[in-house]
Formats: sequence, structure tokens, C-alpha cells
Amino acid sequence: MLLDTTGIDLLKKHIPVSRETEDKLKCYADLLVKWNKAINLVSKNTVPDLWTRHFLDSAQLIKYLPKTDHTKTIVDFGSGAGFPALILAILGAGDVHAMESDLKKSMFLREVSRETDAGLTVHNNRIEKIKPFPVDVFTARAFASLSKILDFSQAFLEVSKVEKDPEFLLLKGRNVDEELTEAEKKWTMKVSRYNSLSDDDAAILNLKLL
Repeated sequence: MLLDTTGIDLLKKHIPVSRETEDKLKCYADLLVKWNKAINLVSKNTVPDLWTRHFLDSAQLIKYLPKTDHTKTIVDFGSGAGFPALILAILGAGDVHAMESDLKKSMFLREVSRETDAGLTVHNNRIEKIKPFPVDVFTARAFASLSKILDFSQAFLEVSKVEKDPEFLLLKGRNVDEELTEAEKKWTMKVSRYNSLSDDDAAILNLKLL
């Protein structure tokens, strides 16, 4: 199955990367195609459009990461095949932690991290069983509703709030309005919304709890 390599140029147009980083992303893509034959990492129908559908979709978050004077600690809920956790780690976004309960997917994440020297920390456990630590940014993609993501973050927010004011950068699909309406019944939030570079029906939510 051939990949649509025009997606590489589109990603580099929006997210300039060095040749070394591009090579690491290509290594990731090759490993994903190889592993996807044995375990279900992404839908086979999306593999030809991997660079736009998955890589650019994840990489665009780097444009919205908060500016800090320290290395950002990023927690990605339900990392799956590594979107956006592995992409952000390869791009050098910060100290990235992937939370993935599936053992085989966790093995894949660690393999790509080793091969690309991404420095990704993989937590192979359910989120509620992971000992919370201070976080700067929470990310998630195709994981759970906004309300559930906010629920999962609570233990981490409790240990973060003394020193940090964490943000959420979430990749959301066409149901984003319904999810916001539901979440606002329980949470008070400051929300910024941006158009997705990879999908006209998708959006990026940047929010803080108040």
C-alpha cells in the first residue's frame, strides 16, 4: 500500500522541520505501516493518507503549545498509535508522556521512540491507576468525550495547580459543539477554538478550567 507522499510536503509547509526530524517521522511512518499489518493501530483505509490524516493532524498542535521558560510536561490520554504523543515527542515539544492501556500498542510506542530517539515516556496502564504528577499540557485525539477527558485530568490537576496552570489541547471532530455543551454543564472553562489543517470538519480546542 503506497503512502501519499504529498502529505509530507504539506506537513513541512505548515510545520517546518529539519532533515533529521523529517527522517525520524519517515521512520515512524514505516514502522506504523509494518506493525499495522499485525495489530490494529489505525484504520487500514487511512494508511495511504497517513501524512495528512494522522501526522499533520497531530503536528499542528505544536503551534498552540504555551510558551514556558521550562521544558513542558505533556500528557497524552489514550495515545494508541502515537497521535499526537509520538509526533510531539519527535518534534521536540517537551517531556511527553503517552498513556496507553493496551500492551501491544504500548510496545509499538516504545519501539518507535527507541528507533527515533524521541524520548517518549510510555505508561502502560489505565489512567486512573497512574500516579499523578504535575502537567503543563494535556492532549488527546480520538480518545473520549470532552467531559470524560476533563474527569481523567482531575488527579493530575490537583498536583499541578500549586506550580502550574495546565492547558488542554484537544483534537476534536464534528461533534465538538455537542461535547462543549455537555462539558459546560459541569465545568467552567476558557475556550479557544481553531480550524484544523487536516480536516475541514475537525477543530482544535485550547482550554483552561476556571
